Amino acid sequence: MKWGLVPSFTKKTEKPDHYKMFNARSESIKEKASFRRLVPTNRCLVAVEGFYEWKKDGPKKQPYHIHFKDNRPLVFAALYDAWKNSEGDILYTVTILTTRSSSALQWLHDRMPVILRNEGSVDIWLNKAIPEVETVLRPYEDADLVWYPVTSAVGKPSFDGPECIKEIQLSSADRNPISKFFAKKTDDKDQMKVKHGKSLKESPKKEIFDISAKLSISSEESPQGDHLDDLKEHLEFNTHANADESDRFSLLKNPSVEPEICGTKRGSGAVAPDSGLTSEKGSKPKKKTRPVKNTGDKQASLLSYFEKA
Repeated sequence: MKWGLVPSFTKKTEKPDHYKMFNARSESIKEKASFRRLVPTNRCLVAVEGFYEWKKDGPKKQPYHIHFKDNRPLVFAALYDAWKNSEGDILYTVTILTTRSSSALQWLHDRMPVILRNEGSVDIWLNKAIPEVETVLRPYEDADLVWYPVTSAVGKPSFDGPECIKEIQLSSADRNPISKFFAKKTDDKDQMKVKHGKSLKESPKKEIFDISAKLSISSEESPQGDHLDDLKEHLEFNTHANADESDRFSLLKNPSVEPEICGTKRGSGAVAPDSGLTSEKGSKPKKKTRPVKNTGDKQASLLSYFEKA
């Protein structure tokens, strides 16, 4: 028989198309006319050394040879038909039944041939009534079905010989396809975004909390509580200003608004002698604090430094 069913009702003058029905879904053989009429009387077996299935990875496909571990033949459930051409020649053709893939082969493909596991299954398929036949039309789940990669030349009809089932060694690129590489990197990138986003979001709050806690303790233990309260307010302002750089730049762009200088570092020469930052003899030294800007502050602004330079 020739593989690729040609129904008997095909016109005698028509050229046979063996690729049209080389497989038949076992779930629908009782519904399609081409197969339904064959189930009662035209059941047969197809014995093979193995079969091929192709693994898709983007535009690339890798074939695998699937066979029994002990190299015994695989027996497929099949249907056959006979067609007579215009010259009176009879052509016998066959189609192989397929079912859903076994759990072990789902990574490779979603379909596989109906493999009859033993003589009991063969007898049911060839001789029993329809309801009982359906019990053997299921995936082959035994562990003695194995596979290995073979050359992609098996896809060419002209390539036929022992080389078809010769095992090949896959390169590192084939074992680790580029699609998996990018999928992993994408996941890592997303995790980094979440991690850094969380850090940036929570950092200002944590900093303010720590500063506020320290200042609360200092103001209770030190007589300089008023100065520390002022320092606390300006530290909180400076923290919020760092979290939002756009506000600072908007002040610099507007010449009519004098920028804040509480965050500007100044040398010891810029501090006036009567600023109150020096300590008297015998008294507890005061901590240096950044001066609070008020209406009487006559110190040079940040813009004036640039003008002098």
